[in-house]
Amino acid sequence: MLTPERVLEDIRAKLDHPATLRELMQKLGLPREQRVSLRRRLATLVAAGALIKVRGNRYGLPGRMRLVTGRAHVHPRGFGFVKPDHPVDGLAGDLYIAGANLNQAMHGDRVVARIDSRPAADRSEGRIVRILERAAERLVGRYDVDEAGLAYVLPFDRRLVMDVHVPAGEVATAAPGDMVSVELTRWPTAARGPVGRVSEVLGDIDAPGVDTRLIICKHHLPDEHDPAAVAEAAGAGDAVQAGDIAGRRDFRGWQTVTIDGETARDFDDAVTLERLPNGNYWLGVHIADVAHYVPEGSALDAAALERGTSVYFPDRAIHMFPAALATGVCSLRPAIDRLVQSCLMEIDARGTVLRHEFHDGVIHSDARLTYGEVNAILTDRDPAVRAARAPLVPLLESMAELFEALHARRRRRGSIDFDLPAAEFLLDDEGRVEAIVAAERNLAHRLIEEFMLVANETVAGHLERCRVPVLFRVHEAPDPSKIAEFEAFTASLGFSLGVPADRVAPGDFRRLLERLRGEPAERPVAFLMLRAMQQARYDPANLGHFGLAAATYTHFTSPIRRYPDLIVHRALRESRARSPAADVRAGWLEDLPELARHTSARERRAEEAEREIVQWKKVRFMADKVGDEFTGYVTGVTAFGLFVELIEHFVEGLVHISSMADDYYRYVEGQHALRGENTRKVYRLGDPVHVQLVRVDRDHRQLELALVEILDSVRRAEGRPGRTRRRSGRRGAAAAGPRGRRRR
Repeated sequence: MLTPERVLEDIRAKLDHPATLRELMQKLGLPREQRVSLRRRLATLVAAGALIKVRGNRYGLPGRMRLVTGRAHVHPRGFGFVKPDHPVDGLAGDLYIAGANLNQAMHGDRVVARIDSRPAADRSEGRIVRILERAAERLVGRYDVDEAGLAYVLPFDRRLVMDVHVPAGEVATAAPGDMVSVELTRWPTAARGPVGRVSEVLGDIDAPGVDTRLIICKHHLPDEHDPAAVAEAAGAGDAVQAGDIAGRRDFRGWQTVTIDGETARDFDDAVTLERLPNGNYWLGVHIADVAHYVPEGSALDAAALERGTSVYFPDRAIHMFPAALATGVCSLRPAIDRLVQSCLMEIDARGTVLRHEFHDGVIHSDARLTYGEVNAILTDRDPAVRAARAPLVPLLESMAELFEALHARRRRRGSIDFDLPAAEFLLDDEGRVEAIVAAERNLAHRLIEEFMLVANETVAGHLERCRVPVLFRVHEAPDPSKIAEFEAFTASLGFSLGVPADRVAPGDFRRLLERLRGEPAERPVAFLMLRAMQQARYDPANLGHFGLAAATYTHFTSPIRRYPDLIVHRALRESRARSPAADVRAGWLEDLPELARHTSARERRAEEAEREIVQWKKVRFMADKVGDEFTGYVTGVTAFGLFVELIEHFVEGLVHISSMADDYYRYVEGQHALRGENTRKVYRLGDPVHVQLVRVDRDHRQLELALVEILDSVRRAEGRPGRTRRRSGRRGAAAAGPRGRRRR
């Protein structure tokens, strides 16, 4: 079978130089009728960055030509890095690019770079030689006019270091100071900057809703659904038809519930549970059968693939599917028939899955439960809530028992749980933040998460055994160099993983976290541990999931909001129906690498947009608190200062080293600390500190903090009177939040 992987393996084994298509046909021993097929495979490999097409229409391996394909990441100070698409022999980490060698590449562009030199042991330097793909044709920023009357847009993203010139007549209705979206009409060259036209005026940056709209435009998130997709979704109707049920397993007589956040609008998973005569549990995880309503190749499918995932902001969501599907016929609302794909598992008292079944099913949910209700029943044992939900109490208590068994099994195998506190916004009617509180994560959240994890794992193992091509959710082992750095820090605190960096296992991290539970070092170690980990992604190869200590894992449980889950549903149905034909399997094998790359990139885009709007809303929330004092923890240490997260509001700010005026502070890299040369005072990762908010930098979405003890010390040394202290008295009570979308 002529797959991209086989072509790449053969090129590596049989060619020692860049070759033309004709030469490749000869060297690979392919018949003439496979010429078109080979051309398609080569195009796939070039698009993925595994091959590079050079002059003379020759295809070569980038690593052997000292070339790297990847994304350009430009720093606001003008230099950049190229993050390789694939590991490159001899290249450790990213490739550094000096500002003069960016060759007009903009942040996010996909480029080819040449490795020129190795100025340091841990960093290679190069230059961008070709721009393969521009990141975007639009950007957002602040419209303004200079002293000469020339209009320009200052990009909102500081990593886009060139202003965009806007010719007369291309400014729409923009007024100086407005936030706008600008369409680039000419790319930058060595002689001039980019040129564009204002395509949308977003308005004043402080007006309600402009922040969210700006982030949507900046990250190029499709806000409006394709009309053809909307029409297809509407055509599905809101009720299950009799013909849809034919041939399905009927679960409508089973006691079935959904458990979600109080404000949830779409419900894509439901659960059932019975006790078998042998004492084991018969768990059913029923997932909305989105694949039934979204045929491959349809307008709905194409639009969902382009989006890749839903995006969740504090004040709204951008759904992957139109509302008629996402909150309509695919939402498992109570007392309504709904189509599902079901994973049934027999699980013993030790949490082991003994057998499983998969079905196209139909359910009729008995109740829509919230996390608060379930926690009140199981943890608080609230008499009123238990009485109101009396028919469901035995079911929920059995679920709690099964949760304990499943969770204990994951613990035994070493699965890592980062239970760090998360923030939740309380918003007013205009979307402004009224308070930032701790998002509650109770037994109900953990119970549902555990059921979804075991279903995902069971589906992944089944598809692998059936040899059905599919996207796995992979999380590779951390880089030994990062583990060595992590170990050096923990050793300075008196703790250790206890194993060599290249032999670390998930259980080693888990045991370290358990030893640190309740210790002052718990938070900094957990934060640094997260930073040492690889980023989870999608891949057609099963590379395992390090964080979960799972040999096989995929995403099955959220096809309403994740496109990879839809792929898994189709593969699962295929595995039950028949063995796919060779040509069908070949098509899947050809498509999956690009689908993995695309959906992983879309997930990262969504995460970055969500993270940015959260930071922006936090900064705006703090604007009226300048001068107030807070307690926080050091969450990051750099040569230019300390990052501190405020306990009260879950907001992070920067203590710049220039404000630490009582001494000369030096960065101690291995210890993640700043140390005073004369006072020998040390501030390190995880230290509790008392800070004052001195400035809110709205342009850079950053809080400037100062250490109170240093402010006092400097004032005393200068003989100045003490400050009038303004301690923040705002205390946010914990509140139940929506179920976390943990991207394992």
